[in-house]
Amino acid sequence: MCPKAVVLSSGGIDSTTAMAIAKSKGNDIYSLSFRYGQRHSVELEASKNVAKALGAISHKIIDIDLRQFGGSALTDDISVPKHDSLDQIKYDDIPITYVPARNTIFLSYAMAWAEVLKAAAIYIGVTAVDFSGYPDCRPEFISAFETMANLATKTGVTREAVLKIETPLIHLSKGEIIKTGTALGVDYSLTISCYDPDDEGRSCCHCDSCLHRIKGFEKAGIKDPTPYV
Repeated sequence: MCPKAVVLSSGGIDSTTAMAIAKSKGNDIYSLSFRYGQRHSVELEASKNVAKALGAISHKIIDIDLRQFGGSALTDDISVPKHDSLDQIKYDDIPITYVPARNTIFLSYAMAWAEVLKAAAIYIGVTAVDFSGYPDCRPEFISAFETMANLATKTGVTREAVLKIETPLIHLSKGEIIKTGTALGVDYSLTISCYDPDDEGRSCCHCDSCLHRIKGFEKAGIKDPTPYV
């Protein structure tokens, strides 16, 4: 019997690469995505396609409404910042695209599903190299959550399934992530990174996430399959 891994999936480059890595290690994949009040549903379609392409045993989309709280350009009536290049992005503050407590909430749901499945691993595609400035992408946050998860669950207390939060991309740049995924056969045309795509699902080319994606493909020396406006 193969080990089980819950993989948080946004339909983007990082989570898709993390899923491919989990699969390459022999795990049965249980993909988990969220309809959390984000600006668009394109990423959920991408996550469905990714889960199918990578042979997930199950893919669940959980409904939670973080628009009730707002506080982010992704969940509130706040404009998504746009730039012409990465050089224009200021990293002296936490970006307005940070969604309060999002990864904590997502990991909590993943922890619950992992406990039911008796899975010993949750994969999340956070990275601390091409750093977003989000506090819930830092290694110390992941370590603290892992400690909490094994204190908070029956399987952790009984040691039936000691949970590990796997962050295989944490020390990789975007270009390195793309090279890694490509070597594993990832089809990045299935993914989307944009914070503010148009009604046809085309990426804006100017939000922080698009700019990091564009640079990543350039650094990797791989053609970017993304349809941009």
